[in-house]
Amino acid sequence: MANPANSSSASPGALKSIHVRGAREHNLKDISVDIPRDSLVVLTGLSGSGKSSLAFDTIYAEGQRRYVESLSAYARQFLEMMQKPDVDLIEGLSPAISIEQKTTSRNPRSTVGTVTEIYDYMRLLWARVGIPYSPATGLPIKSQTVSQMVDAIAGFDNGTRIYLLAPIVRGRKGEYRKELMTMQARGYQRARIDGEMVEMDNLPTLDKKRKHNIDIVIDRLIIRHDDDELLTRLADSVETALKLSDGLVIALEADSDKEHLYSANFACPVSGFTIEEIEPRLFSFNNPFGACPDCDGLGKSSHFDRQLVIPNTTKTLRDGAVAPWASNTAKYYIQTLASLGRHYGFNLDTPFEDLAPEFQEAILFGSNGEAVVMDYDDGLRSYRTRKPFEGVIPNLQRRMRETDSAWIREELGKYQADHPCSSCGGKRLKPEALAVKIAESDIADVSTLSIGDAVAWFTSVNEKLSVQENEIASRILKEINERLSFLANVGLNYLSMGRSSGTLSGGESQRIRLASQIGSGLTGVLYVLDEPSIGLHQRDNDRLLQTLKRLRDLGNTVLVVEHDEEAILSADYVIDMGPGAGVHGGLVVAEGKPAQILGQDKSLTGQYLSGKKEIAIPASRRKFNKDRSIKVFGASGNNLQSVDAEFPVGLMTCVTGVSGSGKSTLVLETLWKTMARRLNNAREVPAPLDKIEGLHLLDKVVDIDQSPIGRTPRSNPATYTGAFTPIREWFASMPESKTRGYAPGRFSFNVKGGRCEACQGDGLIKIEMHFLPDVYVTCDTCKGKRYNRETLEITWRGKSIADVLDMTIEDGLEFFKAVPTVREKLETMRRVGLGYIRIGQQATTLSGGEAQRIKLSKELSRRATGRTVYILDEPTTGLHFEDIRKLLEVLQELVESGNTVIVIEHNLDVIKTADWIIDIGPEGGDGGGLIIAHGTPEDICANPSSITGEYLSMVMNRQVSRKAGAAE
Repeated sequence: MANPANSSSASPGALKSIHVRGAREHNLKDISVDIPRDSLVVLTGLSGSGKSSLAFDTIYAEGQRRYVESLSAYARQFLEMMQKPDVDLIEGLSPAISIEQKTTSRNPRSTVGTVTEIYDYMRLLWARVGIPYSPATGLPIKSQTVSQMVDAIAGFDNGTRIYLLAPIVRGRKGEYRKELMTMQARGYQRARIDGEMVEMDNLPTLDKKRKHNIDIVIDRLIIRHDDDELLTRLADSVETALKLSDGLVIALEADSDKEHLYSANFACPVSGFTIEEIEPRLFSFNNPFGACPDCDGLGKSSHFDRQLVIPNTTKTLRDGAVAPWASNTAKYYIQTLASLGRHYGFNLDTPFEDLAPEFQEAILFGSNGEAVVMDYDDGLRSYRTRKPFEGVIPNLQRRMRETDSAWIREELGKYQADHPCSSCGGKRLKPEALAVKIAESDIADVSTLSIGDAVAWFTSVNEKLSVQENEIASRILKEINERLSFLANVGLNYLSMGRSSGTLSGGESQRIRLASQIGSGLTGVLYVLDEPSIGLHQRDNDRLLQTLKRLRDLGNTVLVVEHDEEAILSADYVIDMGPGAGVHGGLVVAEGKPAQILGQDKSLTGQYLSGKKEIAIPASRRKFNKDRSIKVFGASGNNLQSVDAEFPVGLMTCVTGVSGSGKSTLVLETLWKTMARRLNNAREVPAPLDKIEGLHLLDKVVDIDQSPIGRTPRSNPATYTGAFTPIREWFASMPESKTRGYAPGRFSFNVKGGRCEACQGDGLIKIEMHFLPDVYVTCDTCKGKRYNRETLEITWRGKSIADVLDMTIEDGLEFFKAVPTVREKLETMRRVGLGYIRIGQQATTLSGGEAQRIKLSKELSRRATGRTVYILDEPTTGLHFEDIRKLLEVLQELVESGNTVIVIEHNLDVIKTADWIIDIGPEGGDGGGLIIAHGTPEDICANPSSITGEYLSMVMNRQVSRKAGAAE
């Protein structure tokens, strides 16, 4: 008799574990593992050791695939289909939900409130208990009577032809065949469907998947002020329309198509301000019924920004101060500015910032209708004209308005910045929605509150509602308060509900989805998470772990890919992957309870957790020279409270603080963007600050972030770091290449000549499948090698260019050990811990941490100037203790060369090795934005005001104690 635990027919509920047998996805080496169900399981190991391959590409992919396959073909077309992973067997698998470390949405319409569904409940709350107020009088709005509507319509201009319409369907999906037939049976002859007048005898078939507007024509009449029977007829028709449409009637002017909407529900008797309905969609900025008509619900509009048009005010007009005019067509514009200078009396060789304010305004916005004599010489003829000067910004606006060229629009768009919409003030909604208030606040006002402040507002708002309103609102408020508390519990109380999803970090997005899942209350689910502790201060880690345990206690299996020491030690079960990365990984080196991992010498994780291995505290730290620093004064972007900060030059500085305290605003939005404008001539618009000093000590600034090194499979480590150029040159130098006349371009898969034209150098051909995921099949012509046969005939030491691209960095180092130009490029990638990736690996398959280290290796391979500032935002994302040790060696090497390294980081192993720390806080959001402490790590540990210091001292004291114990 078969053992139920090993039977493929056993239900998940009958199994105590998820059994994985023969997993071979990516670098996994035919591994088998048992994962305890209803437990918190942590997968750890070196970067590239196979953690994600097991968790996401094997276990989650199979769980998702099985679920989607159970759905109908119609439903499957809307869902992402997963490929079947390369695994022999997985038993005991529950429906799987993946919560990855990716930004929720780049859609500007997506916000924290919409993603968490809190805003949906808020819309319902304002629709049910909100009170509309007149913008004109400030008084509550009451419904209009039939007499008031009749008087308003009768007051139209004499001779106006109008239709009286009853809107029976407004912006809803469906075919509405039954409703229209009912109206026809009642004797109505015409309807307006989606803006078109149609006869009831010739109705169109409506697409049930699209939204429609249907208005029934109740009456057609002409306004005659001398017609005694007009008021009676109007009253009858208006009453009929109101009955059909639940209190709405439209008077449509036949000749101009101008609509006048009247409501029996809400209208201001003084101004006539009307709200047609108070339904949840009125408060949606993603719905035309609620969105501000001027900005379409985005809350902002693009305008040409003078800071982008004149990015460097120290430049002169002749040297290209006006950036959009500093092109190869600049001769015409220089002559225009010279004529303007003669008219007003300014010099083109004067720095723009030194020109009088009135001259600056004339250059940017024109001569205000005043005629200017313009002299031109195009090389063939000279001519003079007299006309008003348009102005740089009006010129750009006109060109943007008139052009049909996408390229010109893109070019001009570089000089535009987003500004709050002038109509709605950035609130995204139309006036009717903003007129509805609860406790004197409209829905947009409450959306701008931080999660922490929103908790207080929604907890106390019931005190301001009537008994009847409380009965209606109680269930809605319960849902809102629960979701808000979940967000606060995962350390996100500093975010506002109106915050755009695209501005969130990967860690913040992941924790938002985590909070949403707890709110859903699902049980029996497998959750797969990717480093949820990323971007989280050590203080908030405890709350995050409690959240994960709560998810587990609901009856779910929580599988977490994580490197955080506290998370590993808090797990019910740990699986350590390794022993190395890439081809050297793919095995389970240790598994069991955390205490069991500590005692296993073959586990790198165990060695670090037990203290046998450690990231050392520097024996001595570099000294801060007060004469060599970058000083920022009056930084006030976002939540920064006009702070002054000093960044030592030639040292490694860590900027720390709780999530949302203002670290990124100070370092990235203020410091980096200001330095990029001044040193790199970038077009970045920095956050507000008073001034910056010390830039004369530097020559450039580099932001090494975790964005992809390329968006297409054509980008790879070799092309990004420049290693591909000497590789192609080496193959072009082969005797056979010279005989055939092959140049280095022959060995590029991006241009015609040497590449396979069947797949255009991709090696894969995409086949679109209906109801199934797109299939990428290996190109039949080149067999995935990307090049044509003639190019592949050129070999060195028996390897073609395609074979070289398929090598790992480590193999490439051995292969090219006699070719210094190639070896040096590959060596820098190996030194940052990327020896396991392939030379030609597609950029789209690289993790954020791998992409960041490739960028770091590119910087390492440059000639050191000793005057560069390197800025890194949480470079330890996705890194194991051993990877962090290697990364720190590289960063310290950059500093040893005289460069400056500034790191935003929560990882205490990185913070303890810094020369200088700037700690921002004390809290997130409005409770932060101040520099709490600055100094060496020892100074921070001794500062009682620093939350970071409290946790840092624990780590440093523990390490010192271990050393003392070992010495005894």
